[in-house]
Amino acid sequence: MANKRIDDATGVETVGHEWDGIEELNNPLPRWWLWTFYATVVFAVGYCVVYPAIPGLHSATAGTSGWTSRGALAMDMNAAEASRAGIRAVIDKTPVDQLANDPRLLRAAIDGGAAAFKVNCVQCHGAGAAGAKGYPNLNDDDWLWGGDIATIHQTLQHGIRQPGDDATRTSQMPAFGRDGILTAAQVQDVVSHVRVISGQEKASPSSQRGAALFAQNCVVCHGANGEGGRSVGAPRLNDAIWLYGGDRAALTETVANARYGVMPAWGSRLDPVTVKMLAAYVHARGGGEATPAPVAADAAPAAAPAAAK
Repeated sequence: MANKRIDDATGVETVGHEWDGIEELNNPLPRWWLWTFYATVVFAVGYCVVYPAIPGLHSATAGTSGWTSRGALAMDMNAAEASRAGIRAVIDKTPVDQLANDPRLLRAAIDGGAAAFKVNCVQCHGAGAAGAKGYPNLNDDDWLWGGDIATIHQTLQHGIRQPGDDATRTSQMPAFGRDGILTAAQVQDVVSHVRVISGQEKASPSSQRGAALFAQNCVVCHGANGEGGRSVGAPRLNDAIWLYGGDRAALTETVANARYGVMPAWGSRLDPVTVKMLAAYVHARGGGEATPAPVAADAAPAAAPAAAK
């Protein structure tokens, strides 16, 4: 360029540019830097030849090595699966209610269930299994159909209200308001009674009327004192645990229009061992119950236990 000149102080030619009196010297790059740059160029060309690298319209160049990230992942997953095959085979052969007899086996089942829970269940029940409105908390000891490991396994296996599965969990509560079984005023009286037996309100004329309506319409499933009934999946009403809420608005919606929650039948989506491990994990969350002891033929039936709402 016309403005190039030799700098008097350094004896180096300038590049010919000047900004506010500041000029740049045209010093050559260090040899080590140039050789490093050339090496990276050679490496990049070699990489593009050996590995998938250059994107196309539908896929990248395949590379001469045949390596793919999907293939590498598949190999790692197959290796991990092979390392677990032995313990999974033992879990598969062990009845779910006997896993606790072997602490090592139970620990492996719980760990496997925790991993499966993170993939399949946290979307509804939350990362800590604490649930949300309409999704049960799996950490407490309130259960609709029972909290022993075999019962949990049955629920997971067949789901809740799954069409085409005769073993699915199903409970049917009438929509007392929508179906015209009770008037709007009577629905409010029943709500008042439920709020009294759950300790949220004091007795009132409304709750007294609701007690009579409750006896006529609700006792057959929920019990005389609102203790619930697992045989029909009827929730307990005389505690402070609620699936959809225990405030007046939520209870009014429940009594008037009923609730019909669903859960997938994981037996048709996951392999049997994974379902069994999920049962072990849920049972171990803190609310799991011991497997009920067999009842003698001449023994009196026990009172209905608590259930979740």
